[in-house]
Amino acid sequence: MRTALLQSSGRPGSVVGNLKVLDEAAGRAAAAGAGLLVAPEMFLTGYAIGDDIARLAEAADGDSAGAVADIAGRHGVAVAYGYPERAGDAVFNSAQLVSAEGVRLANYRKTHLFGCFEQDHFTPGGQTVVQAELGGLRVGLMICYDVEFPENVRAHALAGTDLLVVPTAQMHPFQFVAESMIPVRAFENQMYVAYVNRVGREGEFEFVGLSTLAGPDGVARARAGRDEDFVLADVDPALLAASREANPYLRDRRPGLYGSLV
Repeated sequence: MRTALLQSSGRPGSVVGNLKVLDEAAGRAAAAGAGLLVAPEMFLTGYAIGDDIARLAEAADGDSAGAVADIAGRHGVAVAYGYPERAGDAVFNSAQLVSAEGVRLANYRKTHLFGCFEQDHFTPGGQTVVQAELGGLRVGLMICYDVEFPENVRAHALAGTDLLVVPTAQMHPFQFVAESMIPVRAFENQMYVAYVNRVGREGEFEFVGLSTLAGPDGVARARAGRDEDFVLADVDPALLAASREANPYLRDRRPGLYGSLV
C-alpha cells in the first residue's frame, strides 16, 4: 500500500484552512496512487494554540470528522489525522483513521502526554492498542510520545499490527527520535512505522520535520527534510512476511522473565 506522509503544520487555529490543506494533499496522494494519507498530530487545529484547543475540540463524529470523511471519499484515499477530541468535559489528543470510502475506522486517544503543555490541556487516553483493517493490512494508531515507550509498540507487535501510524509533533532538540528511534522500533517489532511530523516554529515549540516511513528491516523507505514536505513510500506485505520469518525477536521472547517491567 503506497503511503503518503504530509509533513506540514497547516494553518494553526484555522480548521477550515487545515481542511483545505488536507483536501489538496489527498488529491495529490490519490494522483500518486497512494492508498493512505497521514497528517501530523493535532493537524486539524494546530498544536500550540493554548485555550483554543478546548474551544476547537470536537466529537470523534463531529462536523470536522464529516468533512475529512468527505475528503477521503471524494479522492478515494484513506486519511489518518490528528485533532483535539471532546468527550463530555474531557479533551483528548486524538488521531482518527478514515477509509477511502469515507467510513471512520478507528479513533485513538494519546495515552502518554508530553510535558506541562499537554498535561494542562488534555486528558490521557486509556487504550494502548487501537487497530483497523485497511488494504489488507492491520493498521495501528499511536501519537508522538507514545512511540517512545517500547512497551507500547511491543503491545502492537503482539496484537499483529503491520503498519503503525504515528502522527507527531516532534520538537527540537529531540530529532534523534525520528532519525534513530523510529527505524529501530520498526525493526525490533517487525512492522512498518509511519511517523509524520509538524514543521517550523509554533508558539514556544520548534518542530523538526524529518517525517519517515521505516520498514521491518530498519531501513527508512522515505524521509522528509526540515521544511513543508510530501513524501511517498510503499508498505509491502511480502517484505513484511519475509522479514518476520527471518527475524526471531517475537518468537524468542521469554515473557516469564519480564514480570518486573510491570
